[in-house]
Amino acid sequence: MSTYKSPLHEMSETTPTDYWNDSCAIDELTYGVEHGAVGATTNPVIVVDVLKKAYKDWGGRIEEIIRENPTATEDDVAWQLIDEMATKAAKLLMPTFEATTGKKGRLSMQTNAKFYRNAPAMVDQALHFASVIPNLNVKMPVTAAGIEGIEEATYRGISVNATVSFTVSQALAVGEAVERGLTRREADGHDISEMAPVSTIMVGRTDDWMKVVVNKHGIIVNTDYLEWAGVAVMKHAYRLYQERGYRARLLSAAYRNHYHWSEFIGGDVVNTIPYAWAKRFNASDVTVEERMSKPVDPKIISELRDKLEDFRKAYDPDGMTIAEFDDYGATRRTLRQFIGGYAELCQMMRDVMIANPDR
Repeated sequence: MSTYKSPLHEMSETTPTDYWNDSCAIDELTYGVEHGAVGATTNPVIVVDVLKKAYKDWGGRIEEIIRENPTATEDDVAWQLIDEMATKAAKLLMPTFEATTGKKGRLSMQTNAKFYRNAPAMVDQALHFASVIPNLNVKMPVTAAGIEGIEEATYRGISVNATVSFTVSQALAVGEAVERGLTRREADGHDISEMAPVSTIMVGRTDDWMKVVVNKHGIIVNTDYLEWAGVAVMKHAYRLYQERGYRARLLSAAYRNHYHWSEFIGGDVVNTIPYAWAKRFNASDVTVEERMSKPVDPKIISELRDKLEDFRKAYDPDGMTIAEFDDYGATRRTLRQFIGGYAELCQMMRDVMIANPDR
């Protein structure tokens, strides 16, 4: 019998680095679990993608939800569908969740991106998610209100996944918020032993935003260096997390090149990898070796810091205050996409509820 392990499986078994599947699609998550994945994630944009690929698997259920709930709005139907998709995916991860006493085997569910300015609404939705799925992380955006929500949800016993985050200052704010929430919870005599909070840095979107900036302002930068912006941010944040002893783990997301996986191997972090990228990585000749501790070339960091204010905001620990998070370009860009994805999902539900008479 062959003893070959795919690169992602090898990483999962031989290093502290975890692999999550960046989708709740059952076929994609099944592939991930077979190759060492110990977690997964979902959001309205991912749900739309799943529906476009596998509407035959869910179209009938959408019609049933509508019939079973005669007063439901498209929002109600959309969120019930999200709950059901997430529940189905979470079951695949439950054996890992139980085997690791809650430290792994979790599905991330995202709060409504429209709540990015409303901490109580995010917390209420997080509590609802927890009533539906036991093995979950709840995704909240790293906005000013999101930081407040992250602390309160942590205090309430919810394992968070801070998202819409691209910078060291955002990651540090999350680390501090989680610590405050855990400390409050411990002080009140509540158990935290099975909690597993994570703090995402969307490294590919950090790169994307730097490319937008240089094109918008006509700045000449070594184009190869722009592929390293997110890696530099992630590695800097990781070093600071290790120094400060934060109990949240960092998570890399939004893949654009293999550095967004290979450069983080060996770190006590999570890589949440889209199915298509996972297949590419597993078919590649990239070796599984410790690279997290290897610093990004100082020349790269120096040029990006010298020429791009937005990289300084992303890389420096004090690059932004919490009050400035909402206005960062990558934050605005991503919130618009996530809210737009939710609107598209609601439109899909509306098209079933109110069929177009001209078709």
